[in-house]
Amino acid sequence: MGESNFVDYLKVYARSGKGGRGSAHFRREKYVPFGGPDGGDGGDGGDVILQGDRNFWTLLHLKFERHILAGHGENGSGRMSKGKDGENKTIRLPLGTVVFDGETGEFITDISRDGQEFTLLKGGRGGKGNNYFKTATNQAPRYAQPGEPFQERKIIFQLKLLADVGLVGFPNAGKSTLLSTVSAAKPKIADYPFTTLEPSLGIVDIRDGHSFVMADIPGIIEGAGEGKGLGFRFLRHIERNSVLLFLVPADSRDVKKDYETLLNELIHYNPELADKQRVLAISKSDMLDDELEQALSEDLPENISSVFISSFTLKGIPALKDLLWKTLNEQPFRDVESIVHKPMDIHLAGLDNDFDQEKIATT
Repeated sequence: MGESNFVDYLKVYARSGKGGRGSAHFRREKYVPFGGPDGGDGGDGGDVILQGDRNFWTLLHLKFERHILAGHGENGSGRMSKGKDGENKTIRLPLGTVVFDGETGEFITDISRDGQEFTLLKGGRGGKGNNYFKTATNQAPRYAQPGEPFQERKIIFQLKLLADVGLVGFPNAGKSTLLSTVSAAKPKIADYPFTTLEPSLGIVDIRDGHSFVMADIPGIIEGAGEGKGLGFRFLRHIERNSVLLFLVPADSRDVKKDYETLLNELIHYNPELADKQRVLAISKSDMLDDELEQALSEDLPENISSVFISSFTLKGIPALKDLLWKTLNEQPFRDVESIVHKPMDIHLAGLDNDFDQEKIATT
């Protein structure tokens, strides 16, 4: 696979700053040869902070920044001079980024709101200078505190697109064509499987100024829930969609069986996907006459709304948009942060990156 501007998985090394050392200085002036302690405190180390930014939609800007280091605090000095605090390091992330521990796969946090901040690593506190330890019985302490050490951690950033409607279908089912028809998105379209190799987003306009976001992901093959095809690489993007739109072409041998196969793959990947609202669209229906369409209608899956569409003739497109809008409005509100995150299997991700620890400054 060639280089792509869509980056949804990164593993980085992050390190906060260490605290500066306190000073054990004594006041020495021309007429004050034996002044008291005047050592200043060390500066605090910088924090590593995560911040949600709606202006990003991939992790591309972090692709070549694998070592994220906050500044160290400076040492204190005489005349009660406090050391300068280390510079914080803010990592801006697209909304929908889930953060995991790179060693254990443990869930850390979920960045879902613009401007949301999370302190990933706290910088070390600066050490106290000797003036801090001056007492009535110890008026000339000759010692000061060292600064606290930095914190370090390997981190995994995993992006899950935030979209209202997610397109689900086998390769070459017409998902990209539909997205380009109902929105201004321009995904790659061609007459061969796996034309789509990365997710695409489009804004679908409805009447009265309303709109919703639709996401197209690469086609699913049987066994995708076990990692076959592009498997886990893009299935995670479906987890954040409010409604799943299943696309099965009209020339399928068995529409109902194909739908059930797709649904089973999603449930195998994540059983919670079974609770999502679903809509079925039979694409490429311009090749059907009324008789064939009626025959197919009698054998469609039950308990799911369905519509026959054609992205070429625009047949059923307005009805599909209305149906999706109605289904979205029936969705109960769910706070993204309330979703339970299980520890991820960092081996299954298959995209781990090696770290050259010798290049990381630890002093």
